[in-house]
Amino acid sequence: MDSLITAAAHALAAGDPLGALKRVALRDDAPALALRGIAMAQLGDLNRAKVLLKRAAHAFSPREAVARARCIVAEAEIALVSRDLTWPAKALDAARATLEKHGDRVNAAHARNLDVRRLLLIGHLDEAERRLDGFDPSPLPPASRAAHQLAGAGSAIGRWRPGPARAALARAGGGARAAGIPALIAEVESASLVLDTPAARLVARGGERPLLLNEVEALLASGALVVDACRNVVRVADTVVSLATRPVLFALARALAEAWPGDVARATLIARAFRGKDADESHRARLRVEVGRLRAELRSLADVSATKRGFALAPRRAGEVVVLAPPVEEEHAAVLAFLADGESWSSSALAIALGASSRTVQRALEQLAQAGKVQSFGRGRARRWMTPPLTGFPTILLLPGPLPGY
Repeated sequence: MDSLITAAAHALAAGDPLGALKRVALRDDAPALALRGIAMAQLGDLNRAKVLLKRAAHAFSPREAVARARCIVAEAEIALVSRDLTWPAKALDAARATLEKHGDRVNAAHARNLDVRRLLLIGHLDEAERRLDGFDPSPLPPASRAAHQLAGAGSAIGRWRPGPARAALARAGGGARAAGIPALIAEVESASLVLDTPAARLVARGGERPLLLNEVEALLASGALVVDACRNVVRVADTVVSLATRPVLFALARALAEAWPGDVARATLIARAFRGKDADESHRARLRVEVGRLRAELRSLADVSATKRGFALAPRRAGEVVVLAPPVEEEHAAVLAFLADGESWSSSALAIALGASSRTVQRALEQLAQAGKVQSFGRGRARRWMTPPLTGFPTILLLPGPLPGY
């Protein structure tokens, strides 16, 4: 590798894309194309970066497997930043394996971090943690260690664990400062704000208030019966009953929890669970069936007893019943939550992240656009949607439930 390529690579590693471009801007050989692509990505010109990296990957010979793998990792990072969740994850896995095989630990670790970040973005916490477990970042340079700790912090935040998250962010901050890369330092500082912004709302006894992440953790450990509308589960301490695939049952559980220690009228439950304005005999019959199913699901945590006007929730061993709700609840809140990160999303990427159909997401985006809450640019497959960040709301905690593992 010649001196200009080496100097450009060092400049990129130090977070100086302009310095790298000064050395290779006029060159079209494969290494220069790759470095130019990474530099353009750091400068925010993602479309140009993708073109350059694809040219570089094709320009490297089949014997230059490591160089081609590095290009693939760079493409994967651009896909993640541009929220292209349709980019083939298997290509990143193959590139990481190639890098590990040839001893490129730094870029292999970067590929692993990108994979974990993608999994966290779409709510696959269990798989993300499996990718992180057993990996020792200590031999890596400071920037790579910081990226690893950021991924670990994201996993801890998704699990409502502020202590491990704070520790991981502190380590990430140390690595970022040691690396001396301003963009990385800013990313750690931005992620740290999540710990001091509302993570959820507590709804109990007719009132509500915001909760910080540490308050959510304390609530979950308090022994109260928590109807968790962030994860669509009902829990007492470590005993968790998931109603993620039973939306009617969860709607009933939440209505009963919000009214505790009182009861809820049958007409109110029908409206909440079935969205029926007028309760007829068929609705009342269906309500009896669904309440029976809810009673069976919650038998280890609570009973659902009939009253003169409706039903009431009676916890078996908990002394308090509360609802844990997302910070923001409105129509299409889940779509807005993802767009709140300030990045531009395609409707297909949002559909993947939300686990919904593309048409459902498109309808939501169109309605939000009519209300002036989102905007789009581009046409056809290149169309992207975005909105300014919602100040004070930690996007990582607004991932719509349920998250796998709950």
